Amino acid sequence: MASRSKLKTAFKKARTIAPLYTGGPVAITPDGHRLVTCLGEEALLTDLDRGTEICRFVGDTESITALCITPSGKQVLLFTSSMSLRIFDLPPPSSEPLSAPLHPTRVIARAHDAPVHVCKVDPTSTYLASGAADGTVKVWDIARGFPTHVLRGHGGVVSALAWSFPVLGLGVDLGERTMRLVTGSVDTRVRVWDLAKCAEEAKAGKSARPEAVLEGHVSVPRGLDVSADGRWLVSGGRDAVVLVWDMKAKAEKKSKGKGKAREGPVLVKTVTALERVEAVGLLEEEEEVVGSSEGSKKLRFYTAGEKGVVRVWDGKDGSVIWTFGEEHPAAASEDQEEQRQILDAIYVPSTATIISIHADQNLLFHSLPTGSLSRQLIGFNDEIIDATFLRTPSAPSSSEIHIALATNSSLIRLYSTRTLDARLLSGHTDIVLSLASSASGTVLASGGKDRSARLWAPVPTPSTSANAHQDWACVAHCEGHAGSIGALAFARQTGAAGGLKFMFTGSQDRTIKMWDLSSIATTAEEGTEPAQCHSLCTHKAHDKDINALDVAPTDALLASGSQDRTAKVYTITYAAAAHAGGHARGELTLLGTCRGHKRGVWSVRFARHERVLATGGGDRTVRLWGLDKFECLRVLEGHSNSVLRVDWIVGSEGGRSGGGEVVSAGADGLVKVWDVRGEECVATLDGHEDKVWALAVSADGKRIVSGAADSVVTFWEDCTEEEDKKREEARAEMALKEQDFLNYVALQDYQRAIELALSLEHPGRLYSLFKDLASNATIDPTAQQPSITGHPAVDTVLRTLHPTDLARLLGYIRTWNARASTSAIAQRVLHALVSLRPAEDIPADVLEALIPYTERHLARVERLVRESYVVDFVLGEMDMHAEFEEDGDDDRMDVDMEGSRAVGVGA
Repeated sequence: MASRSKLKTAFKKARTIAPLYTGGPVAITPDGHRLVTCLGEEALLTDLDRGTEICRFVGDTESITALCITPSGKQVLLFTSSMSLRIFDLPPPSSEPLSAPLHPTRVIARAHDAPVHVCKVDPTSTYLASGAADGTVKVWDIARGFPTHVLRGHGGVVSALAWSFPVLGLGVDLGERTMRLVTGSVDTRVRVWDLAKCAEEAKAGKSARPEAVLEGHVSVPRGLDVSADGRWLVSGGRDAVVLVWDMKAKAEKKSKGKGKAREGPVLVKTVTALERVEAVGLLEEEEEVVGSSEGSKKLRFYTAGEKGVVRVWDGKDGSVIWTFGEEHPAAASEDQEEQRQILDAIYVPSTATIISIHADQNLLFHSLPTGSLSRQLIGFNDEIIDATFLRTPSAPSSSEIHIALATNSSLIRLYSTRTLDARLLSGHTDIVLSLASSASGTVLASGGKDRSARLWAPVPTPSTSANAHQDWACVAHCEGHAGSIGALAFARQTGAAGGLKFMFTGSQDRTIKMWDLSSIATTAEEGTEPAQCHSLCTHKAHDKDINALDVAPTDALLASGSQDRTAKVYTITYAAAAHAGGHARGELTLLGTCRGHKRGVWSVRFARHERVLATGGGDRTVRLWGLDKFECLRVLEGHSNSVLRVDWIVGSEGGRSGGGEVVSAGADGLVKVWDVRGEECVATLDGHEDKVWALAVSADGKRIVSGAADSVVTFWEDCTEEEDKKREEARAEMALKEQDFLNYVALQDYQRAIELALSLEHPGRLYSLFKDLASNATIDPTAQQPSITGHPAVDTVLRTLHPTDLARLLGYIRTWNARASTSAIAQRVLHALVSLRPAEDIPADVLEALIPYTERHLARVERLVRESYVVDFVLGEMDMHAEFEEDGDDDRMDVDMEGSRAVGVGA
């Protein structure tokens, strides 16, 4: 049995995979390292290199309609549906994640009279152009926060904007350098505005007029861009065409009649895009693009739209240079097509990347030089249903660097644990419900509502980079169940030559199927069709849905958990094929039934080194069962709702009594770590706000991953050694300080003793010190200013206490004052504080708490004083009565003597 000191009792939240985009505008910094996205009604900044959220921007509870980042990368500007403009300063690139949201440096409450749909900052980061739904475009001075131009005349919603400010040195003289704004609207026209002329017209009291109105589109223009030298303009729209305009044609072409050169740009090329275009942009002339020849580098542009792909075009002949992504299959449904279409695309020259924003809330980063997908961000995962770790085939013994997630989708999410980079595995036609990894950790199995299970194997990749993403592809599928497959379990041991052996599937049809995987490849070869797995046996297992399956480490036993409130254990009989082309044999035999849960069993797990089975049920308990007699050994209670997942933490088991650690996840949103021997919860991990459906433990037991219905995946790392070290250091430091305290008291250095007791937060030691000081207090009548406490050094300490220490001392006084036995010292110290410090130093709320108890103590003392007078009166009366009795005794003796004499005389 492992010693209790080796138990993992502390876990810290290392990172999370949380929603980062739920729709709306997206912007990226010029260096390509930070991304601003919309999450509900908030905007957040994400570090793409580290895959972490840096900060959030304070909104106005309204949805964000448009946003952009200045080319300088220093500011982000947001428009919301309340028509307000909010300007924020971006944190420095090297800044750590901020705990508090950022507040705007400037807010313009009503920037437009209608919602703003597009906005863009000029190349100098000086002016902002914004286009609204009422057909108005405004140009803003960002630094001073007021509009410099108001451009009207659009025939509806402004749908696109582009700045034209030629770069000096590209054949442009300083005198020819004019700032222009190009706008597009739903009236299908593209307008070119000379801002200098518009300003002159405004000064003259005239309405600004466009320099040119370009007609050529028959539907809404959605994308505009101007080349760096200001010559070429490209416009793309939902009419499925891209128009190339020569902005300087007026200097080259003459009209047929008399007069000056023709005014305005000239259409030089019409390119049929064969899809509704939602974004278009020009590439830099020196940009390296896969498939591009030297002659086509002069004018190239990209388009993105309804087919979900990004195309790079040669602007001269209108041919496609390269296509990023795959078009929708012909059999795809209308909903699938809508989900995969591209809403916007952003070109990042600094990283040679085009980012496509899709309707399914995914962001794809396409590398122009390689033509491959360099990164994919999944904006929103919905509910996390299951999770499992995966290893790369090149280093199967190393720690897992990928994790597969099943969500409310037919697509499997495959994340890199180092970054937010992800891939989507498509193949299922309905929601994926369960995941499992093979004994080697390289092969993934998935089961879903489409009544099928699929096997996914890694695709060989030539890259050896640690940050290179590994892809998986479907190599086999299992069909035969009559209901959804909600449970999977691989053999725990590898087959011949490190291959696969068998797999079990559990379904809502209440049966368990055993599948032969011996002929299934463990790597995916390109162009190979998925194989059909052969079923070895089908066993009617339970009376209700099967929720969980698990195979023992020896591959000899199978456990199943069901909604019928039972867990069953089966003996596995498996014989591999005797020769090539032969068939393997497999069979299940019921060995025992574990009864005790009062509700359905959600999860089952075999211990690694013990004949013990752990189960989690809807009755909020984790139960441990002995496999000899199938009786319950222990019941772990602590969850306030159903226990949905259980697993054993490797590295902490041993002995023969079923000891070790179990981790459980529940519908209460908590993950708990249990010490089985002590039957107690040693750690509670609170990182979710909804049911925790998914739980995965790494092979070395140092990492736990939990996924919940709140769409958050949390990585927990073992920090037991760190916490133990911190506690030991704190204990040693405390011992030294306590010794210092005793030394100060012995040396009568009361100032340092009081300060140290306050810093240690030891009210008991402080009370004892004040009590001792009160007992030996002395007042020097010859002193010019008598001591309040009887010790001048203590007066000095109380007079000069730091506000933090003063607040802590007042808190102690309030506690002492609540008890009669300690109230005297409390009143003495309070009297000293009130006498030595200004009245404003004593918080009013503390005084209010002290007054009732002080009045009560005063009333008690007054009552005791009054009662003491009664004692004096009684003692006085007793003295008077004693004197009276003495006088009475003398008189009686005289009378008796006289009487005796009288009797004598008579005789």
